[in-house]
Amino acid sequence: MPGQHRLAPWFEEFLVHRSTAKPSPNTLKAYRQDYQSIAEPLARGAGMAVAALTVEVIGKGTMRAAFAEYARSHQAASIRRCWSTWNMLCEFLFTADAIVANPMSSVLRPKIPKTVPKSFRADSVERLIATLQSPDAGDARAWPERDFALILTGLLTGMRSAELIAVDLGDLRDDAGGGPGAAKVIHVHGKGNKERVVTVEPVVVDVLGDYLVSRSERFPDTVRRRSSTGAGPWDRFRPADPMFVGRDGERITRGTLQYRVERAYRRAGINGDRAKGALVHQLRHTFATAMADQNVSVYTLMRMLGHESMNTTQRYTTGAGAAVRDAAALNPAYALIGRRARPYTAPRD
Repeated sequence: MPGQHRLAPWFEEFLVHRSTAKPSPNTLKAYRQDYQSIAEPLARGAGMAVAALTVEVIGKGTMRAAFAEYARSHQAASIRRCWSTWNMLCEFLFTADAIVANPMSSVLRPKIPKTVPKSFRADSVERLIATLQSPDAGDARAWPERDFALILTGLLTGMRSAELIAVDLGDLRDDAGGGPGAAKVIHVHGKGNKERVVTVEPVVVDVLGDYLVSRSERFPDTVRRRSSTGAGPWDRFRPADPMFVGRDGERITRGTLQYRVERAYRRAGINGDRAKGALVHQLRHTFATAMADQNVSVYTLMRMLGHESMNTTQRYTTGAGAAVRDAAALNPAYALIGRRARPYTAPRD
């Protein structure tokens, strides 16, 4: 047990306790931010430094006052996340007999809004795809093949921005149960270090192949030396190479990803149709809504999106019955892409 009654060592012990759940680096960072956010008003209320806080300062009244101060300058989502962190911390302290009770039940938190996330309408999706297939003459940094492949992958898989950044070329594989011309699968490294599989139809692999051809022309030094001149686009790179890269040939950054997505929205004239703050996530909402409109079951959609809670998925659908692979092919956006001019070469396992 931590020495004395200082709160900070107990918090570090709490992080050790949580480590068995394998939290991601972002989750651990959030725990520390949430701890500091409430520890500071607790310290002010007790008239002491944050480092000097003890577990004795934790009580119903002090926690209510600290969260009330925090709530004055933060949004509902931040308050809910901070409440969750402190609820877990106080429960840990209670089970370790460091405090006599968990006071968080007396601290109110904002309710989760039960609204369907905003998605693009069908005509907005049509304008977006048409725009991505037209030249961007006003941007010297434009890379149309990359941007089309990137945004289309997000639109037709529902992958998060971090997932699009992390995906490697080798994560796109043949479906074990599919034959020639069948859909492919992408092994996604998801939120909280969880993995899932999403399906993409051959037309998306075609678009990705066009992008890889343009990439090999932009960055010839990154092409595998043993690949022959006539090698297909998937043979020109290593499986561990990033799927999407920036103008420097390195793995795409979050800033570049979000900028390219927003620029595409502006060019298509649909930037005003998205939810505030939603860029790549707007594509994810649109994907989920399209699947719900096709009566994909909540269980299937939950797997497709990588949600832990069914309640999160139920914001999109209450439909029933379809397999994951068949469900992905129902997305109406596929019909907007049209035939590709250049045939693609299927990736190797």
